[in-house]
Amino acid sequence: MKKLFSEIPYIKGDRIVLRRITQDDAASLRELTESEAVYRYLPTFLFEKKYDSIEYVIDRLYDECFSESIILGVFLDEEFCGIAEMYGFRDEIHKISVGYRLLERFWGQCIASEALALMIDYLYNETDIEIITASTMIENRASARVLEKNGFDLVVHAVPENWGYDEPTTTDKWIR
Repeated sequence: MKKLFSEIPYIKGDRIVLRRITQDDAASLRELTESEAVYRYLPTFLFEKKYDSIEYVIDRLYDECFSESIILGVFLDEEFCGIAEMYGFRDEIHKISVGYRLLERFWGQCIASEALALMIDYLYNETDIEIITASTMIENRASARVLEKNGFDLVVHAVPENWGYDEPTTTDKWIR
């Protein structure tokens, strides 16, 4: 078993690949971060939105960001579809949280579900992670369905949480 953060994973499935984001992916990552529809159900403080320059974000993903989060690109036939993220690492209890966000044109194609399944398989079978959690805004039923399809259980419903907005965000908490 390898320790999480000992390497940048390359995770290949039947249809999609989760891999390092490079400067070649800058235009697609920019399109993702500029989509109001994509980010309406997400916290305001995500790393890919931390800096004005997407190129600078990509340069920092695997040094500054890598100490607390693993952000991988989701690719279908080598085309950038979105991001898969492992974050909130708690080594002492072998816990990590997961998230995903896709460009709108890839919604409804089971890509988020496949990306999550690949993350789960990697985390449980190749690392010492024992607990995987996720959070969703209660309005985000599509993401809740992705979690349910991948064996997550809703453990707490409608919890106020700080997601960087003026008011607390009402979220659901999931565990697998």
